[in-house]
Amino acid sequence: MTTELRARIADALGNERVRANIRRALDGLVVKRLSAFPDEEELTRLRGQGEAIRAHALACLPELLEELERNCTANGIRVHWAETCEEANRSVLDILHRHDARMLIKGKSMVSEELGLNAFLEARGIEVVETDLGELIVQLAGERPFHIIAPAIHKDRRNIAELFKARFPELPYSEDAEELTAAARGLLREKFRGAVAGLTGVNFAVAETGTLALVENEGNGRMCSTAPDVHIAVTGIEKVIARLDQLPPLLTLLTRSATGQAITTYVNMINSPRRAGELDGPREVHLILLDNGRSRILADPELQAALRCIRCGACMNHCPVYTRLGGHAYGTVYPGPIGSILEPQLQGLDRVGELADASSLCGACGEVCPVQIPIPQLINRLRAEGAGEGSESRVPGRGSRRKTMQTLIWRLWAWVHASPSRYRLMSGLLGRTRRLASRFAGPWTRSLAAPRLASESLHRLAREEGFSDDRP
Repeated sequence: MTTELRARIADALGNERVRANIRRALDGLVVKRLSAFPDEEELTRLRGQGEAIRAHALACLPELLEELERNCTANGIRVHWAETCEEANRSVLDILHRHDARMLIKGKSMVSEELGLNAFLEARGIEVVETDLGELIVQLAGERPFHIIAPAIHKDRRNIAELFKARFPELPYSEDAEELTAAARGLLREKFRGAVAGLTGVNFAVAETGTLALVENEGNGRMCSTAPDVHIAVTGIEKVIARLDQLPPLLTLLTRSATGQAITTYVNMINSPRRAGELDGPREVHLILLDNGRSRILADPELQAALRCIRCGACMNHCPVYTRLGGHAYGTVYPGPIGSILEPQLQGLDRVGELADASSLCGACGEVCPVQIPIPQLINRLRAEGAGEGSESRVPGRGSRRKTMQTLIWRLWAWVHASPSRYRLMSGLLGRTRRLASRFAGPWTRSLAAPRLASESLHRLAREEGFSDDRP
C-alpha cells in the first residue's frame, strides 16, 4: 500500500465528524433499500432480469452502439465518438466554441468527473457551474464527489452553512436545510437563465429508439437539458441497452437500490432537439460516447461484468470499508467496491492496483448489487493479475504488484504443504524455535500481535492423550 493511500486512510479514520456523517447517511440508505424490496423472491427475479439485460447489451455492444448512432442521428441528435478522455473534452470544447459559450451549466455526471472536464474547461476560460446541489457543494469546497449518488454525503448542515457564508458573504447565515436549498436555487436561477449550453450524463441509452434516459430528483438535469440552446450528453459506451421495454426494470432496480425510492422525481426521456412548432427544448443535442478503456474491459469474458454497473451506489452503502473511510480515501473518481474493480482496469494496476486490497471480501457488495456483478470474485481476479498470476490478459499494469520475496515465501509455503513429511518436519522445527520468530509480520502487526506457532503439534498432543493418528 502506497504512502499516499495510507495517509488518506489515516486522515479519514481521524475525522470523527465526517465518519459520523457518513454512518448516519448510509445507515439511512441501507434501511430504505431494505424497505423498498420487501419481497425477497421478487428482488431475486428483478436482479436476474437486470443482469440479463445488461449482459445481453454487453454481448451485443458493437451492434447496439451502431444502432444507437443510427437512431439518434435520425432523431436529430449528433453523435460524437471519443476513444480517450482528451478526445471527449475536446469535443465538448469545440461545441462550446462553435456557439461562443463562455459558461457551461452541468447536471450530475460521473463520466464528466472521469474526464476531468471541469478543470479542462476552466483552464481554457470556460466557467463551469454544477447545478446538482451536492455537486455544487463539493465544487464550492474544491473537492471531488464523495459518493457517486450523494456527492456531499460527508458534510452536515453546519459544514454547508459555513461554506456558503465563506463563498457568498452577502447571504444571511443559516443552518436550516430548506433555507440553504432556497439560497442555492436563487444562486442558480440566473445561471440557468443566461446559459447557452448545458451538459448532463446519461443513465441509459436505448438503441432501439435513440432515447437518452436521465433520472434525477432535483429538476436541475431537466433544466440543463432543456433551458439552454445546446444540450451535451456524455456517457460511457457501456450504458446502452437494446430496447425501450428493458428500461422499466432497470429503473426499478436503480432507484430502489440507490435511495430506496420507488421512482425518482424526474425521469427524462430525451429523443431529439426541439422540433418545429415546439416552444421549448434545446435547438441542438449532442451525445458523446466515451470508451477510455471500456473496449479493453469488454474483451475479457470475466472482467467485463464490471461494465454491467448501473451506478446505484448500493455496494458502497453496504461496504464496511467504504462506510468507515468514505470516498475521498480511495483517491479516485469511482470509490468503494465498484471503484476497486473498475479503476484498476481503467487506469492500470501499476497506478491504482492497491484498491483491490481495500476490501475485506465479506461479500456484502455482491449480495446487494442489483445486476449481480460478482465484485468479490473480480477483486480476487485483479489481485492475481497484479501479481502476474493466471492466464495472460489485457489488464494494464499486469504483474506490476508482484513482490519477489512474497512470491518466494508463498512458493516455499506451497512446497512444504505439498508433502506431509515436509510439513511435519518444518512445523516441528518452527515450534522448537518459536521464541526466535520475528515479532513483525507485515501489516498484520500494526494493530495485532504477531502469531506464533505452538511448541507442540496437535498430533503429538493427541498421542499423549492416547489418541492414535494412524490412518485406516
